Amino acid sequence: MVSNEGRAADESAEESSVARIRRAALKSLATRGASATTLRAVAADAGVSLGLVQHHFATKAGLIKAVDDYAMSVLFDFFAKPVSAPPADTLAEVGERITRLIVEHPDIVDYLGRSLIEDTTMGATIFDTLAAFGAKRWNQRRENGELRDDVDLTWATINALVLAVGTLMLRSHIDRQLPEPLTAPAQLARWQDSVNKLLRHGLFRDRDGGVSDPNADDG
Repeated sequence: MVSNEGRAADESAEESSVARIRRAALKSLATRGASATTLRAVAADAGVSLGLVQHHFATKAGLIKAVDDYAMSVLFDFFAKPVSAPPADTLAEVGERITRLIVEHPDIVDYLGRSLIEDTTMGATIFDTLAAFGAKRWNQRRENGELRDDVDLTWATINALVLAVGTLMLRSHIDRQLPEPLTAPAQLARWQDSVNKLLRHGLFRDRDGGVSDPNADDG
């Protein structure tokens, strides 16, 4: 008879192997793409047998679905939550979510970028999901009186999304223009500050109710 402790250890080991396989698959899909990713290569990268990969995920399609589900769950955790009410700085709040995603989940960010570039079904799902989250935030900002009356909410959503995902998709090229990689803390802070200023001075009311001066200090 297997003890409770033994059963818990077995379940923990199984969960660990699933996580290792999924992590290896995520990295392979992000760097090599779906066509160049094989179950055998994922098994080798994860340090497990091919049979164990097939036991948990059955097929390559099943493994990709598991990666997609995991990636979407992480995006939901970071971006589904509404922004805070005034006087909170909602631009900085969302920017911090994006930079934290980059720091904590770099492989998901790379997978997101590749999926969008390759125009996969997953890429479309990612873009549409992030656009829906963004639209809710911009509508919330309008309801809170943070925006100018002439702001086009559809394009406010798209422009902000393109600034974020476009930077991630072109990161390898952007890195050549910076003194250190974009993922370095100083460069992430610099990027976030630049995007915040661009959006705020073009779209947001000043605290006294007037239109922000694009030449004013953001501090």
